[in-house]
Amino acid sequence: MRIAMLAPIAWRTPPRAYGPWELVTSMLTEALVRRGIDVTLFATLDSETTGTLDGVVPAPYGDDASIDAKVWEFRHLAYLFEQADRFDLIHNQADFPAHAFSRLVKTPIVTTIHGFSSDRIMPMYREFQDVVHYVAISDADRHPGLRYAATIHHGIPLDDFPFHANTSDDLLFFGRIHPDKGAAEAIAVARRCGRHLNMYGIVQDDGYYQSEVVSANDGVHMTYHGAVGGQQRLDALGNAHALLHLINFDEPFGLSVVEAMACGTPVIATRRGSMSELIEHGVTGFLVDGLEEASRAIERIGDIDRSTVRRSVAERFSIDRMADAYISVYRRILGKA
Repeated sequence: MRIAMLAPIAWRTPPRAYGPWELVTSMLTEALVRRGIDVTLFATLDSETTGTLDGVVPAPYGDDASIDAKVWEFRHLAYLFEQADRFDLIHNQADFPAHAFSRLVKTPIVTTIHGFSSDRIMPMYREFQDVVHYVAISDADRHPGLRYAATIHHGIPLDDFPFHANTSDDLLFFGRIHPDKGAAEAIAVARRCGRHLNMYGIVQDDGYYQSEVVSANDGVHMTYHGAVGGQQRLDALGNAHALLHLINFDEPFGLSVVEAMACGTPVIATRRGSMSELIEHGVTGFLVDGLEEASRAIERIGDIDRSTVRRSVAERFSIDRMADAYISVYRRILGKA
């Protein structure tokens, strides 16, 4: 089986810090290679893989301002699709632009839908569902107007996330600094409970960052650390008393939720989107409606057994389970072809 894995080009694959789509693309690629599958990763040329790296994009546009996102995205796509006949299947992780090429090649295409930015992009999904096989990353993110080949939750390499049995009393926010992700709500709940909040993430809305985060960043009630990767990221996820994920949108998945739980850290999340698929209420964390419930949930975190939280991830969100599920989809599609 020869797979062309099409990565986004906003960040390197895998990303140095932020880059959830690139991270999932990398984790799946490496798991497939370990299973003996011939995978060519089409990504930025600074990317890393144990498979075959190919591409034309010199650097991620998230890191290098000289890289025009639209120009290089279409160079990236054209480069792959001009050699589509070399592969048994193309796995697209880079959203809808690849669909424009789908009727020009005979190679089957799988698109993992990492979430819908808005219904305005639906014409590039609905129009091509007869030739592109869609995979949802949660049941909550399935669009009623589309047909799907499967729902496959993201998986993570559990061994990369050390278990932390003993932690500080600090709370954690880990995500984009954007109104959707609930940074202001996390700050408010931490203050209400008299606990220190550590915040990590890239700034995606500077006005929101200035008004909600900068003013609260006193090092006493809250400390903003910026975006982190590597060991700092693992320490942040594992050393927290609980992760606050008080989102204001229907989260398609929430990779940081599963990563925190892999370290044993319980999660308090707004009952929206995929959260009920990831969190077992009262077992691995708490699903809440509003800040008052979130505050009460913090007082109950001591009831959660951190080893049970980690075991849940091992059973439900392993990289092996994700890879096996995708291989099953590939084989089904290629069998039909």
